[in-house]
Amino acid sequence: MSIVEAWLAELQERFGGLSLTVSDVRIGVFYSAARISTGHTGVAFTPRNLADTVCCPQSAASAPPAGRMAGRDAWELASYSFSDVPLRRAVGVAVLNALSAHAMETDAVEGVRILPGVDALDAAGVEAEDTVAMVGGFTPFIKRLKGQVQELWIVDKHPEALKPDEAELWWPPNKASEIIPQASVIIITGSALVEGGLDELLAASSGARRVVLAGPTASPWPPPFFARGVHLLGGIRVLDGERILQIVSEGGSGYFFEDGAEKICMVPSSSTAQV
Repeated sequence: MSIVEAWLAELQERFGGLSLTVSDVRIGVFYSAARISTGHTGVAFTPRNLADTVCCPQSAASAPPAGRMAGRDAWELASYSFSDVPLRRAVGVAVLNALSAHAMETDAVEGVRILPGVDALDAAGVEAEDTVAMVGGFTPFIKRLKGQVQELWIVDKHPEALKPDEAELWWPPNKASEIIPQASVIIITGSALVEGGLDELLAASSGARRVVLAGPTASPWPPPFFARGVHLLGGIRVLDGERILQIVSEGGSGYFFEDGAEKICMVPSSSTAQV
């Protein structure tokens, strides 16, 4: 069972077949968002791939059913997270994050410590002697870690997104299985939940001192992630769902989310993560 399958299965068990619907879906340039009938809102990275462009009947049939998602069963749309179509996966993960927010508000998460308002990199406790592998170029993290750790490796499929003085840090995704096992700290973008490959990345990370899944997409129900080797989830808690829906619709990136959400870190209760 993949980590996303386990995520959905645990939420279904938690809610015991409770009937929930999706009241709103937005697919923005940088992020997608979904609100469920309880009022909880979740977000997910929007993959940008021209192959997903709806330009003919065939591609339209595989795309998310625009105009027909609001009002549908939340568990049905959550299952989009297993789709072969990236935009459908974005919708599914956003719904799963909304369901997770509801679950965490409804019941205390046993064995989990929540650190509200804490940045993931602050909680990770990265030390000068660490070798850090970053899967996905987190610009603020790169700025803080560059020159401050023993080694910094950035695995990303978009080398052009790095600054000229960061080019030497770049590694292509096909080298991830070689780079990750050498790192003591691994930071993975939550977008891996949408773009795929998270299970393989976590398998390669088993020897690391600290494994971090970070970014707005990394806001799930924690237990299945901790069980599979994630030590710290650095996501967001949506405080104003309507505002987040508006920001996503207007093409806002995660930098704009502070108007409607707060950073939040989740760690196992036994973790030594810093506050």
